[in-house]
Amino acid sequence: MADADGNNEHAPDILPDAPVSLAATAADTSAERPWPVRHLSPKIGDYIARMSPVWVEGQVLNVKRWRHLVFVTLRDTEAQMSLKATLPATQVDALGVSLEDGARVVIHAKPQWWPRGGDLQMVADEVRSVGLGDLLARIEALKVALAAEGLFSADRKVALPMIPRRIGLVVATQGDAEHDVVTNATQRWPAARFEIRRVTVQGPRAVADVAAALRELDLRNDVDVIVVARGGGSLEDLLAFSDEKLVRAAAAVVTPLVSAIGHEMDNPLLDLVADYRASTPTDAGKRIVPDAAAERERLEGARALMVAAISARVRRERERVADLRERPVIAQPVRMLEPHRDALRHAHERLRAAAANAVARARGEFASAAASLRALSPQSTLDRGYAVIRNASGRVVTSPDDVAVGEDISVRVASGALGARVTDVTPPG
Repeated sequence: MADADGNNEHAPDILPDAPVSLAATAADTSAERPWPVRHLSPKIGDYIARMSPVWVEGQVLNVKRWRHLVFVTLRDTEAQMSLKATLPATQVDALGVSLEDGARVVIHAKPQWWPRGGDLQMVADEVRSVGLGDLLARIEALKVALAAEGLFSADRKVALPMIPRRIGLVVATQGDAEHDVVTNATQRWPAARFEIRRVTVQGPRAVADVAAALRELDLRNDVDVIVVARGGGSLEDLLAFSDEKLVRAAAAVVTPLVSAIGHEMDNPLLDLVADYRASTPTDAGKRIVPDAAAERERLEGARALMVAAISARVRRERERVADLRERPVIAQPVRMLEPHRDALRHAHERLRAAAANAVARARGEFASAAASLRALSPQSTLDRGYAVIRNASGRVVTSPDDVAVGEDISVRVASGALGARVTDVTPPG
């Protein structure tokens, strides 16, 4: 509790200004023995002070001049990172160009820690502007390296589909590129359908956003072609489309890829890795779909050629049929049969004569055979007064020994048979 003068009745035994035993190193600190901020901040400064000066590249923002110093924010061109930097005004003036937001510079600076504010700043002693020549040289070196890997090889490129089911389109959140592609494509092919991804196409987020949109569209089964389109701009504005990460992401895309960056004179590295390079977004809109009117004309032309071909074929076949019908064999087919009819009649006559002769010869042969048969027949013998005698068992009797006295026998004569009994047997003598 406080007294009337505002003093604490229970004052601590150790006054705030009394020396306190601090941990010797950061590893020795604990919740019970922490370092105060006033002790830690100088140590951070001492650690940073041991760092050597370094060359750093970045994009300047928030340029402010105060006396002999120029204060800027140095931003990374790809990632969302930045550092504060202090530049000598004399070095900035010696650049020969106005240092404005968005300019790219390389500084030689040493990190410096400000203990009171807990700020880290890069204190530069030399500043250089990154000109177009430097950027072009870097792009050219990257182009040579990627070409050596085969990323720009013609063997890797695939043909664009004739009629894509759906067109993937990667464009800026604002700009005319989307309008140019969509308008020209739908004018040529009204049935064109788009899957649009609006992303950042300039600045530190451009590479990551465009690469992510490419990967997302590439995974869709209904997207048959992908177009990356951006309007014109300076070399710095189009740097993202020559970035190695974006070029490699484009090379990994399986779906046919069309690059439509800037104007015809612009040549970012994305143009080289794409399957088709459109000179402008308008050109891309005309290239990714066929011209419906032209296709209709081609279809009508093909139909006319087909009708003409069929008509000519039918006409030729009719002429051939007419020629065939005029031939004698078709016009009077009966006349073809007359020679064969005469031959058939003569053959029939010869066949009848031959058959009659054969029958006559057969009848004569039959009569002769019948006469011979009758002459040799037992009946003829019987007709001459002879008889055939059979004993009781049915055997023909040829000798007196074949029968016995009193045995019944059968006598066969020419006109019938009669029964008899043996009364006497006379042996041959």
